[in-house]
Amino acid sequence: MGLVAGWVIGAQQAQQGPRAATAAAAAPASAAAPGGGAPSAPPTIDQAQVTALTSVASREPSNATPRAQLGNLYFDAERYDDAIKWYQEAVKLSPTDPNLSTDLGVSLYYTNQPDKALEQFDHSLKLDAKHTKTLLNVGIVKAFGKQDLEGAMKAWEQVVQIAPESPEGQAAKRALDSLRSAHPGGVAGTSKPGA
Repeated sequence: MGLVAGWVIGAQQAQQGPRAATAAAAAPASAAAPGGGAPSAPPTIDQAQVTALTSVASREPSNATPRAQLGNLYFDAERYDDAIKWYQEAVKLSPTDPNLSTDLGVSLYYTNQPDKALEQFDHSLKLDAKHTKTLLNVGIVKAFGKQDLEGAMKAWEQVVQIAPESPEGQAAKRALDSLRSAHPGGVAGTSKPGA
């Protein structure tokens, strides 16, 4: 799994932003921190933005956007419990948005709740069965949170089938290649390369 952890960090950095709706850096710190180096300090949060968005959220109780933006700010600051609170509010106001639902699932995973994350991803996939960012995250949570390599491979294979040239498809390909390299005899029940 060490090879996959290396891919995970690289995939996260290559994505559109820290969230990019992927849990790519969600590998446990012990797996992702090569050499056991000291963890870096979490990013700071722009309190002025928090104050402004909180004010908008208070004035506009039916508007999901400021709540999602607050979730994003807290997520980027690695304050996942706060991100969960705001994403949950945003999802309540915009229950058919698979991106918000997936952001909530990613945050749940970051707070060591892989089962709840997978439940949230199931909700996202009910909204859009081909939501590649959700499927990519399902694979990551299954691989790292549940040690279900077979399930991870199935999710990543779906991403590759749906959108092979997308950033998610490319990340899924790298994950599959890394996993297959780490387990050359195959993972029970998964298809072989080229099958």
